[in-house]
Amino acid sequence: MVFESFSTAAAVVLGAIFVLAFIMGAIANKTNFCTMGAVSDWVNMGDLGRMRAWILAIAVAMLGVVVFESLGMINADGAFPPYRAAQFAWVEHLLGGLLFGIGMTYASGCGNKTLVRVGGGNIKSLMVLLVIAIIAFYMVNPLPGTSNTLYSLLFYGWTNPLAITMSGGQDLGSIVASGESAVTARLVIGLILGLALLVWAFKSADFRSSRDNILGGLVIGLVVVGAWYVTSNAQITDGMSDYEMRAFVQEWDFLADDPEGRPAEAAPWSSQSFTFINPMGQSLRYVASGFDNSVLYIGVLALFGVILGSLFWALVTKSFRIEWFASFRDFVNHFIGAILMGFGGVLAMGCTIGQGITGISTLALGGFLTFISIVLGAALTMKVQYYKMVYEEEATFMKALITGLVDLKLLPGSMRKLEAI
Repeated sequence: MVFESFSTAAAVVLGAIFVLAFIMGAIANKTNFCTMGAVSDWVNMGDLGRMRAWILAIAVAMLGVVVFESLGMINADGAFPPYRAAQFAWVEHLLGGLLFGIGMTYASGCGNKTLVRVGGGNIKSLMVLLVIAIIAFYMVNPLPGTSNTLYSLLFYGWTNPLAITMSGGQDLGSIVASGESAVTARLVIGLILGLALLVWAFKSADFRSSRDNILGGLVIGLVVVGAWYVTSNAQITDGMSDYEMRAFVQEWDFLADDPEGRPAEAAPWSSQSFTFINPMGQSLRYVASGFDNSVLYIGVLALFGVILGSLFWALVTKSFRIEWFASFRDFVNHFIGAILMGFGGVLAMGCTIGQGITGISTLALGGFLTFISIVLGAALTMKVQYYKMVYEEEATFMKALITGLVDLKLLPGSMRKLEAI
């Protein structure tokens, strides 16, 4: 897709992303696609239906990216955020994933589910969205009157020195090969992993008979691939050469006819796909700026698209209903959960969609580690909540935590502190 002006290219890309996000929101609402629900079903009932839907989405996205990238139709190397960066900040992915997993359990859903619930009339999730947006914004932007972000104040000084610098990128293809060979390696590894995940998802007869779970996983995976394709292929021509959108913004003074319409930053116009925590901060900035188009980025349209898609489905099915906090404790839980998701989502460079599907689709180590950490954080939080509810006074936090680790087979059975129920 080659355009003669940046404004036209931006309009087409933003419009396409909105449509894809609208579809995602409607389908997630219809099928009850929920990553926190997937963990909850597995931990509390041993039901892997929604977990298989999540895995299906990962498999579809992974297969789509590696195949289209091998054909030169997707570019995930210079993505926003930089999933394949040479610096593997493993501590940030681990800690951020754990915080996000804990947070989404307290807040009743991940970033994507929060948007879906907002579209369905849930006021609790609107509060969660606002709190995440504030935290996400100040994690990457200076606090008022200072030059420091929350990230630089709380994390950079001790997490950055622990990062591992890879010789190439941190994706599996670049680890085993270099140059053009890395593309081939990604294709082979992606096909093997993607097909293995598909086999695991569909080996369950119950899953094969669940139209909603299959539809949810398939569509979410496809829209992730769709966003990669759209953002990788929009280019602007100056009559002699074609430029990707990010490159055009970087060279704006030399390529554009006038300074009007110049975006505030170039990086958010890189190739990318769906993620929702940083875009919440971007959306807050956009609204606070008085809807200044210079800060109207792809993530903002993705966020509003999911909300409106969910709203559309809620209205069509007459399932829209206003939901408020059941108690002050319910409010506190959601508030704490939102704070943890804001910190964790930015620190891990993505959420259950942003890293758990989009990041993994690039075969980046950070995506895999974040996915594992989110699931672990959520599962342990659910275990602790369950044991403290059942045993009340007898179940201290440490007893419940150790017992939860035993249940998840991360500690030997001899260390169990509370009887299994």
